[in-house]
Amino acid sequence: MSRRDVLSVQVPPVEERRRRIESEPLPANIGALLDQAAADAPDQVAWNFFESGETATYREVQACVNALANGMARAGIRKGSHVGVMLPNIAAFPTTWLALARLGAVMIPMNIAYTAREMEYVAKNGEAQWLVIHDECLPTLAGLSGKAFPGENVFVVGSKRRGFRAWDRLADGQRSDFTPPAAVGHDDLMNIQYTSGTTGFPKGCMLSQRYWLTISKVSAWRDGRVYKRILAATPFFYMDPQWLLLMAFHQRGTLFASRRQSASRFMSWLRDHRVQFTLFPELVFKQPPSPSDRDNEIIRVNVYGLHKEVHAALEERFDFIAREAFGMTKIGNGLFMPIEATDMVGSGSCGKPSPFRAARIVDDAGNPVAPGTVGELQVKGPGILQGYYNNAEATKAAFHDGWFRTGDLFRQDERGYFYIVGRIKDMIRRAGENIAAREVEAVLRGLPEIVEAAAVPVPDATRGEEVKAYIVLDPRIAPKDLPPERIIAHCEANLARFKVPRFIAYSKDLPKTPSGKIAKKILTQGVADLRKDSYDRVEGKWI
Repeated sequence: MSRRDVLSVQVPPVEERRRRIESEPLPANIGALLDQAAADAPDQVAWNFFESGETATYREVQACVNALANGMARAGIRKGSHVGVMLPNIAAFPTTWLALARLGAVMIPMNIAYTAREMEYVAKNGEAQWLVIHDECLPTLAGLSGKAFPGENVFVVGSKRRGFRAWDRLADGQRSDFTPPAAVGHDDLMNIQYTSGTTGFPKGCMLSQRYWLTISKVSAWRDGRVYKRILAATPFFYMDPQWLLLMAFHQRGTLFASRRQSASRFMSWLRDHRVQFTLFPELVFKQPPSPSDRDNEIIRVNVYGLHKEVHAALEERFDFIAREAFGMTKIGNGLFMPIEATDMVGSGSCGKPSPFRAARIVDDAGNPVAPGTVGELQVKGPGILQGYYNNAEATKAAFHDGWFRTGDLFRQDERGYFYIVGRIKDMIRRAGENIAAREVEAVLRGLPEIVEAAAVPVPDATRGEEVKAYIVLDPRIAPKDLPPERIIAHCEANLARFKVPRFIAYSKDLPKTPSGKIAKKILTQGVADLRKDSYDRVEGKWI
């Protein structure tokens, strides 16, 4: 019996775990969670930014956060103040976030890759009054039109301050204990988290303290296991490292954080830091196999949108438990596959509703559909987004009778498991048949030579639309090593005939949104004829 088989059965029943999670009260606020962890495990390392060498125990994190919160309060940041934060993965980021949580202030995370236009939009739409920024990002700030932030309201992390105030001096001489000037509760706003904006300007998700406490608690305890060493390999300005940090707090464990994601170094990080839980990128599976692949202490990894045909091979190669889940910035946890559900490996299911969440599938009129019928997934429960900041119209459109409309097409089987089909707005309509771009892309990524794929519609006079696939190959692979005929044969073996791409095009890379999603609108906009420079399966030639 493998390690994963043993680990997956040594847990209380899933319904018992759910009842316990939902019945036990949340900490009073994020600051209270930190205080509880510091009281229980003061000398335990809370975080380790291993590439910069920044580590801190819970006692040290608590003292630093309190001193920074006191310094922020002295500078004029109060409950409800909106503070932009533009930092890479360094300890200053979570320290700032936790200090703002102490005050009841609101963080507006900003992608360090933002252009001045993107930064200005987020700052203005989110009504940011203050800014914490890394000195490497100051050229972007300089590109803003007008005075977005008064100089005295900008705090710079790093030595090149260019006349702005120093972030690290905020805590100088401040007390290491903290008494909030105003009470901070579960439903106080914590983040305005901007979504990708694939079809327009991004929307600011209003995420409360309850949101972060709920999703981190669920992630910490839904398996009935303790994860003492957790890896965060994506930027803190996205949502994942934020809840992973609080997940570690719930477990009194350590968050290991990389500076940026790396598929080639990922497994060495897991080994070096004896990581037990992480979010596993599919690109790591695309790396060449190594004799040390099974040399790890991972108990569970979360996977998202993994091609179901490789699920069992992934678990076998690394000897860990990989479980699908479904979440969004708007709802946090949505669906999860129980750790003990070994019979669902390779099913393609995202699981069942997480604790604190109810889910249903509805038709176009909002009526629940029968099992097996495809419809839109709707989710509700405490701690989902409060709405979109400064966008009442979008907020109204996002909800139906209290249920959040995900915009994702799902089906549910007779056992209650949910399966994602695709995005409502990412469907290709060919000869009266609906084709989910997500499904085509998953099949294409099933080829080990393909690292990314994007399926888009091509207008066609006869069939309405045809499928075109943009392919990004492993850098070690040339198009001659994976010709279109092989790609098409693979698709024909795994897709109904009408779903097989007619057009194939190779790309060095694909345009991305600020959160790293493929920006299909940018990929196709301004292209007069999407058939050009593609291999045409029907004609059997390049056009």
